[in-house]
Amino acid sequence: MPFVTRFAPSPTGYLHRGHAFSALTAETAARQAHGRFLLRIEDIDAGRCRPEFEAAILEDLAWLGLQWEEPVRRQSDHLSDYADALRDLAGRGLVYRCFRTRREVSGEIGGAPHGAMEVFRGQALPPGEEARRLDAGEAFAWRLSLEAAERALGGFGGLAFIELGQGSGGEHGEIVARPELGGDVVLGRKDLGVAYHLAVVCDDARQGVTQVIRGQDLFEAAHVQRLLQALLGLPTPVYRHHRLLTAPNGKRFAKRDQAQTLRELRARGMTPTEIRREMGFD
Repeated sequence: MPFVTRFAPSPTGYLHRGHAFSALTAETAARQAHGRFLLRIEDIDAGRCRPEFEAAILEDLAWLGLQWEEPVRRQSDHLSDYADALRDLAGRGLVYRCFRTRREVSGEIGGAPHGAMEVFRGQALPPGEEARRLDAGEAFAWRLSLEAAERALGGFGGLAFIELGQGSGGEHGEIVARPELGGDVVLGRKDLGVAYHLAVVCDDARQGVTQVIRGQDLFEAAHVQRLLQALLGLPTPVYRHHRLLTAPNGKRFAKRDQAQTLRELRARGMTPTEIRREMGFD
């Protein structure tokens, strides 16, 4: 089986140490397996993504000494792929239009009984009310219906994925997928067209990714992505969620922490060799 992995940043800011660790982890794994290392730019959020950040990503990764296959896949070039997948799900009754605002959804989750799973579960509106809201031009999001998905698959019991790293709770090996952890997730919005979960499973399948290597903060995403793979008839890659780097104060590195961006470290005279050695990639 070929070994194909990827690093998939969003150009919404400059790369930091955590990004460097994730990219180096994936690239090193591909090199050791004599496999392929891909770079994907996840730029579906047109309101936050900027060309200068994408240019900086390419510059920073090249400075680190990483090499990737060309051409680079940009999500903004493949919106029709995601639209086709969403139409497929809609045609099978697996998604519904949700007119609730983010604030309304947050309020509904916050009002759940103490100890209840804090996820959103909704349902389609009656046809007449839905038509009225559409005619009025109200905004809506396409949400995955867990209830419909469970009926379509005859239950979630057969869904599983392989975890070679360590999940957020220490999980390892064959993991039984629990898509209910995410609730009725958003798969598309009027302003974005497509949301993260749908885009990433389409991209991984289209690019032939066999190994998804990323941070532990995305472990829970694997559960709903496994469900989408089953619904769309897509292959399931092997997952490896690696540890997250943290700053001296114990917090995760973030794009807003300008002092730890790779371009700032480079400006202060730090070399790629020093960064690699510091992170254990001699």
